Amino acid sequence: MPATSPTDQQRRRRRTNRLLALAAGATAVGALTAAAALPASAGESHQPGGHFPGRYQDVQLLSFNDLHGNLEPPSGSSGRVTELQPDGTTKTIDAGGVEYLATHLRKAREGEKYSITAAGGDMVGASPLISGLFHDEPTIEALNELDLDVTSVGNHEFDEGARELSRLQNGGCHPTDGCYTDTEFQGADFPYLAANVLDEKTKKPILKPYWVWKKKDVKVGFIGVTLEGTPDIVSADGVKGLVFKDEVETINKYAKVLQKQGVKSIVALIHEGGFPASTAYNYDCDAPGAGDGISGPIADIAKNITPQVDALVTGHTHAAYVCTIPDPSGKPRMVTSAASFGRLYTDTTLTYDRWTGDIARTAVKSANHVVTRDVPKAPDMTELIGKWNTLAAPIGNRAIGYISADIPNTGTESPMGDLIADAQLAHGKELDPRTDLALMNPGGVRAGLTYAAKGSEGDGVVTFAEGFTVQPFANTVNLQDFTGAQLIQVLKEQVSGSNAAAPKILQVSSGLTYTLDLTKTGADRVVTDSIRLNGAAIDPSATYRVATNSFLAGGGDGFPTLAQGTNDLVGSDDLTALEKYLTANSSPTTPIAPPKADRITVVR
Repeated sequence: MPATSPTDQQRRRRRTNRLLALAAGATAVGALTAAAALPASAGESHQPGGHFPGRYQDVQLLSFNDLHGNLEPPSGSSGRVTELQPDGTTKTIDAGGVEYLATHLRKAREGEKYSITAAGGDMVGASPLISGLFHDEPTIEALNELDLDVTSVGNHEFDEGARELSRLQNGGCHPTDGCYTDTEFQGADFPYLAANVLDEKTKKPILKPYWVWKKKDVKVGFIGVTLEGTPDIVSADGVKGLVFKDEVETINKYAKVLQKQGVKSIVALIHEGGFPASTAYNYDCDAPGAGDGISGPIADIAKNITPQVDALVTGHTHAAYVCTIPDPSGKPRMVTSAASFGRLYTDTTLTYDRWTGDIARTAVKSANHVVTRDVPKAPDMTELIGKWNTLAAPIGNRAIGYISADIPNTGTESPMGDLIADAQLAHGKELDPRTDLALMNPGGVRAGLTYAAKGSEGDGVVTFAEGFTVQPFANTVNLQDFTGAQLIQVLKEQVSGSNAAAPKILQVSSGLTYTLDLTKTGADRVVTDSIRLNGAAIDPSATYRVATNSFLAGGGDGFPTLAQGTNDLVGSDDLTALEKYLTANSSPTTPIAPPKADRITVVR
């Protein structure tokens, strides 16, 4: 069936309806009543005579998270999902791309009289060139076309600060770069929710804390939060003047507010997530019992959020799961995440009880679905991508290097991470020949490089657009001096302190080697005696010149010792360093080979 595109009139109607729904959320009144178990006739049932709606109404909730501006199908492993087969084996499926996501969502909505589409944050930020080059205006336009109703903010919504986030919400040309087309940017048709992000001076949320969807007599409230630890993983400039509050306390606070307004059906959009025991998107994380197959921050958050909240749409960890984690009263509650990059979407059925105004949770069901590429492309998305690609082409199509095979961004130590660390070491030595090593945070490596040509550039050619996808943050490469003792402490901070529960293993430049023993706990997982630089043990009293990006140099990602460096020297941005390294070390006849990723010995 051909994909259909919304008309301008339909878009205007949607925007008006959302504004009306938002106003309704501020005026409704009522009180909380516990949901009853459903009779066999629950769903689209009607009262005798057919003149009045029935007690129960199924509401479709479609959701996704962590799109990160991936309008085009992601390449390599970033564009695949793993499916668990009945016999216990797995297979991979190519997935993602908004042309296909639009088709899948529109097909899923067919025949659904009550349908909401929501997201769990990180819609923008760390985006490929087609979006990132234009400060993510293309992604907001695509989300408008996707008929997104509401989303929480994520940490990446703050990459360019609160003022830029406000522009994405409300529209207007970029204050520095101006307008990219003849039409002024209109902003998001949907509300961004930021209940736990407060202005440091006013102590009030910088955007709306909640939003109410309403159709006829059915009302569903949404509360949106990002992780409290956002300042630890975003540049200081991005969160300047902001305060990030506890997720549970904030959601519980606004659940009471909604209850007082008569909104008893509540969904929390939380940009924080968990880690299922399997990476398969269809893994049953309720085995052997409810929520037993998932760990991480969302497990504790879900167990402490008030039972007044009926479902949680989550994100941040880029994992796929559909779990029923018990709420504080012990009642199962749906918690979902749809991986990342538009590869999956979640379809959840919320059964609304008109008598109580609440969700009958005994009837809630949910499943993740693959955004396969075997469906027709949505024509409006193809047109949108074409428009922005035309504008980006003069910059994005330029060749910056050549590779002999895929350079993946997978594993504790990834070949792509090693390549970036080597590039930053080389750039550091240009700035100061005394530079000894480079360290790269894994979260700053957004993708790998794929050997197969994405366009007409030819196999093995690395374009600027592909490099931008790998390193989109425009961090600078900074040099600092550290003692050997501090360097050892930095390596131990990968697996201790704030990184103890979810280790952040730094990608290291050539010459630095050590053993990571995962059979141990805490800082002991980094074996001190194994740390070597060019074969020599680290001398705790010696001084080492270290290259990192500006985010790490500020102590980001839970590495406070990296903020204690001395003799600072700031170089070029990290993408420039990668481009210069590829240009200097590869050619069409001598492409660069993937690093072996053998610098960290992992014991399991």
